[in-house]
Amino acid sequence: MASLTPRIEQVINALQCLPGVGRKTATRMTLFLLQGHRDDAAHIATSIDEALATVTSCATCHNLSDAEVCDICADAKRANGQLCVVETAADLVAIEETGTFQGRYFVLHGLLSPIDGMGPDELNLGTFLPCVRDSDIREVIVALNATVEGEATTHFIGELLEGSGISLSQLAHGIPVGGELGYVNSRTIAQAFQRRVNLGA
Repeated sequence: MASLTPRIEQVINALQCLPGVGRKTATRMTLFLLQGHRDDAAHIATSIDEALATVTSCATCHNLSDAEVCDICADAKRANGQLCVVETAADLVAIEETGTFQGRYFVLHGLLSPIDGMGPDELNLGTFLPCVRDSDIREVIVALNATVEGEATTHFIGELLEGSGISLSQLAHGIPVGGELGYVNSRTIAQAFQRRVNLGA
């Protein structure tokens, strides 16, 4: 589009990396920020820079955190013997918003998918069993999307826990098959937790 300068195009292209943001939306956002909202644009840029410099993964659960250990892992009240395995930090936030789950988490940052180069090492599953043992976990709740990759990851976690005496369950499929937790409403997630299914590990 000849009417837009290369630097404006650069911002538009950058914004399109966000989920659900296509060229039209990215263009509207860019022009909005550059036309009379430059203080807001500067605030966004500064906030992102600071987050990139300080936000890391929790050493225990791999959730995004400002500190070495996140607030959930550091909270003694959350040590109730339950550990919820989620794919992303967004899934963790979605579950937290229901107020249903009061235990701890393990964030995979992906699902097993050999074709995409995602194996156990990429999902930090090497630290999973130590996390379970060190936190005195009695039940692992798998809260993964109902996809082929999600099922494969659930099966792998079940194999890791085999013979451990730790109960393994997964969310009831009130979560739609093929659906993503980040887009499911809080009530559906809460019901899925209440109706979770024991997987017999």
